Amino acid sequence: MMMPVLFLSHGAPTLPLEPGETGAVWKRLGAQLPRPSAILAISAHWETRIPTLSLAVQPETIHDFSGFPEELYRLQYPAPGAPQMAKSAAQLLQQAGIPVRLDDSHGLDHGAWVPLSLMFPQADIPVAQLSLQPEQDPAWHLELGRALRPLREQDVLIVGSGAITHNLRAVFTHPDHEPAPAWVTEFCDWIAARIAEGNLDALSAYRELAPHAEQNHPSDEHLLPLFVALGAASKVDDAHHLNRVMTFGLLAMDAWLFDGAG
Repeated sequence: MMMPVLFLSHGAPTLPLEPGETGAVWKRLGAQLPRPSAILAISAHWETRIPTLSLAVQPETIHDFSGFPEELYRLQYPAPGAPQMAKSAAQLLQQAGIPVRLDDSHGLDHGAWVPLSLMFPQADIPVAQLSLQPEQDPAWHLELGRALRPLREQDVLIVGSGAITHNLRAVFTHPDHEPAPAWVTEFCDWIAARIAEGNLDALSAYRELAPHAEQNHPSDEHLLPLFVALGAASKVDDAHHLNRVMTFGLLAMDAWLFDGAG
């Protein structure tokens, strides 16, 4: 069986404390998915120059944020690591001509453990992380995802975790109770339409083609996990659009399930 592929907008670190509608979607999703043998998470919060895979046997829960309620820092997600799966992923990348490094100390950052804690709260599925390369473009990350596609035949769930919109400076000045402005909704609609078309060329050129691209993404890192997921998917244009919630007025929580029933 081929496991599906996910892209999730992981939102604020407080999601486990205030799950709301998005948390309910993640919980239903975890219950509906076939049980994976392991999870490979590609989070916007781990950036390296060369793709790096985590080999930690018991990855620590990384609280890579500040200024939040103390309760949040007490949360742990004690999932076991997946070093053998990570080594298999490294071999696939090497076979594709992509340089790779291994790291036996990196834990799970909040881009990984926040959504997984809602999807798989028992924390009993092994997890490894793969870093992003912010110096590389979306097309490069598509190829990264394509190289990883065979993992899905080993019942590995590939999860890209980022954000469809990510302008935090604007979030801090936008009143929560006001609807999202057109520069946010038009960008989200453009991304959704291109995914529905399976138009990977246009998506890869989103900075040139999408409306308000730079305003929604001052830097690429939170959208790059989408491209890894798109590359790992066998078919894009029948993707299931899971979630269209807006938080903090400007942060779109859109998510997609690729190659799955939804």
